[in-house]
Amino acid sequence: MPLKLEIVTPERRIFSDEVDTTVLPGIEGELGVLPMHAPLVTVLKPGELSYSTGGKTTYLAVGEGFVEVTAGAVSVMTDMAVGEADIDEKSVEDALQRAKDSLAGISNDEEVATVQAAIQKSLAQLHVKRRRRTTL
Repeated sequence: MPLKLEIVTPERRIFSDEVDTTVLPGIEGELGVLPMHAPLVTVLKPGELSYSTGGKTTYLAVGEGFVEVTAGAVSVMTDMAVGEADIDEKSVEDALQRAKDSLAGISNDEEVATVQAAIQKSLAQLHVKRRRRTTL
C-alpha cells in the first residue's frame, strides 16, 4: 500500500505523488514514515527530507514548517524545498558566509534566531548538493 506524499511551499506544490517511504527532519529527530503510520502532527526543522519509490531515493533540502501524518498520507508544509539539481552551491556558500558574518554583530534574540535558521537552511542545501559526490 503506497503512501501519498505532498510537499507544499508558499510559492507552489513541490511534490505530490505516491511513495513507499519518507524520512523527515522532525523537531525531535529523524522521522521515518511508512504506510499505516500512526497519525501525528509535528514541527519540521531545516534539514534533509528523502522519499523512496521503486527502490530509488530522492533527497530534498527543506526549511521550517509542519508535517501531518495520517495512515495513508504525509503532508509537508515548509518555507523551502529544493532538490539537488536546483541548488547553486556557490550561491549557497556565499549566503552561508554572509549569515555567519552577520551573526557576530547581532544582539537581538529574534534576529539571532532568524540568522540561525538561514544558516541551517544553507547547510541543508549544501548537504543535499554534496551527497552525490560522497556516494558515487
